[in-house]
Order: sequence, then structure tokens, then C-alpha cells
Amino acid sequence: QVQVVESGGGLVQAGGSLRLSCMYSGRAFGTIAMGWFRQAPGKEREFVSTINWSGTTTTYADSVKGRFTISRDNAKNTVYLQMHTLKPEDTAVYYCGVRNELITGPKTDRYDYWGQGTQVTVSS
Repeated sequence: QVQVVESGGGLVQAGGSLRLSCMYSGRAFGTIAMGWFRQAPGKEREFVSTINWSGTTTTYADSVKGRFTISRDNAKNTVYLQMHTLKPEDTAVYYCGVRNELITGPKTDRYDYWGQGTQVTVSS
């Protein structure tokens, strides 16, 4: 049974930092690609970042490039999203997506599993 569980969200002031974690259980973690997405109230779920099976290839949305870093620890079945210089517009529920392939992309319909999300709120 596949489980995807995000954690690490919270309330932070603008300019602050947070680190999100996504723990996965199911198919061998070293064979799947992962992605982070976010959804603000009244908006569509949008791409934030992806990482391939080995952690050697990452992608970022322009809005977070230079501020967010995605990484993974295959020994811990966990992917991380380190967020720095947070802005009020980063406020959203952040979701972790799992794709049963070695690489993935920014479209939500490519993902096979999702976590329940973790709320990030950035105050001005």
C-alpha cells in the first residue's frame, strides 16, 4: 500500500524559511520521481519543483528558482523542499506527488499518488 505523507508546514514571517518533508512508502523509493506542487485558495494546483529518481536532475518554477531547493534521501524514503526568503504569495497548501517513473515533469496528471498536503502561511 502506497503512503505519501507531507510535514513541515507552518506559519512564518516574510523572509523566513521552512523545510517541508515528504515520506513515501510503497514501491522502491529509488525508482520513482517526485514533485512538489502548491495550491492557494481559489487557484489551480501549480508546479513548484521536481526531482528525478537519483536526485541528479531537478527543476523549478520560475517563481521559486533561487529560493527553494528540492532534495531527496533515498535511504530515508524522503524528499525535501527547503524554502528560503519566503513571500506572502508562497502561501498555499503544498502537496507531494509521486510518479512511478524515473523522471517526471510539471503536469499534475503525470503523477500516480499524492499526499494530503501541508499548509504554509507566510505573513507580511
